[in-house]
Amino acid sequence: MLPENIDLSGKTILVTGAAGFIGAFLVKRLLCDFKNIKVIGLDNINDYYMVELKYHRLAELGITRDFDVEGQAVQSSSFSNFSFLKGDLSDKELVSDIFKKNHIDLVVNLAAQAGVRYSIENPDAYIQSNIVGFYNILEACRYHPVQHLVYASSSSVYGGNTKIPFSTDDNVDHPVSLYAATKKSNELFAHCYSKLYDIPTTGLRFFTVYGPAGRPDMAYFGFTNKLLRGQTIQIYNYGNCLRDFTYVDDIVEGIVRVMKKSPEKRTGVDGLPIPPYKVYNIGGGQPENLLDFVNILQEELVRAGVLPKNYNFEEHKEFVPMQPGDVPITYADSSAFEQDFGFVPKITLRVGLRKFAQWYMDYYKHLIPIF
Repeated sequence: MLPENIDLSGKTILVTGAAGFIGAFLVKRLLCDFKNIKVIGLDNINDYYMVELKYHRLAELGITRDFDVEGQAVQSSSFSNFSFLKGDLSDKELVSDIFKKNHIDLVVNLAAQAGVRYSIENPDAYIQSNIVGFYNILEACRYHPVQHLVYASSSSVYGGNTKIPFSTDDNVDHPVSLYAATKKSNELFAHCYSKLYDIPTTGLRFFTVYGPAGRPDMAYFGFTNKLLRGQTIQIYNYGNCLRDFTYVDDIVEGIVRVMKKSPEKRTGVDGLPIPPYKVYNIGGGQPENLLDFVNILQEELVRAGVLPKNYNFEEHKEFVPMQPGDVPITYADSSAFEQDFGFVPKITLRVGLRKFAQWYMDYYKHLIPIF
């Protein structure tokens, strides 16, 4: 069972990964929709992908590149109730200090080293950010109790599972990448801390999130960059892939609804806390064939003027085998989420890619001389 809604108005909320794709969209939603709210953003602004894009997202929140020696944004945001700190989640002293100086009511932990293939060549980054960093958040919540900790897991935890759609009742003990293993470990850590310290935690398994100002390493963004430069795009598993694409606004709507409802604190027959712990899928619920996705993307890129109408797409496609750490299908069973929160993603792939193409045209036309 879930308790009544938590009123987010007047709360102090820590959002880690605030310069990231989902994090920036979430911060803006919180600042615009809730009164007297205070949001603290934390991000290390690393160079996993171009930092220009991260500063672009922060600029939308009124944050400039000016920071003091402690990493605090010097210039006040245009949102007076938003403060941003440049720092690393793996710095335990820094994380602890944030909790000591602020009465944090809720935490949304979105900071993580992302990417499946990158984890094969750069494992240290994943251990520091996804394991040590999440542990630091849990420890801070232990000593400075919060009403709710919401954290990002991933559809990658399902690994090579063949039963579809993927359900949170499924076994997820066989990850096929270090990234997936770190996300599964987050869920285990959260369960442990929920049990031991009665911390309400909710993990969200995101399914292929996309949209404007997204991550350049994601297929839709990477394909666009390559096509624009006349390069060849690689279509994995010879096009025999299905992905449950989820538009970023739908993800943010899901996060906000989860923030408002923390798992209920209860005591078991042994007199000990029953872990106030939940995990949900958030996915589009309609897996799309990779080739259909590519066709829609190219149509929307032409429509937005990113690519000319006579662009020869067939000359720029290469069909290749599945890559290490990747999976052929992702498909979310989000029925539990719909039941508990009354929401299912609404944005179709066509509409979502149209919004991305329009953003791409506006952003790159003015900042990068590639047209």
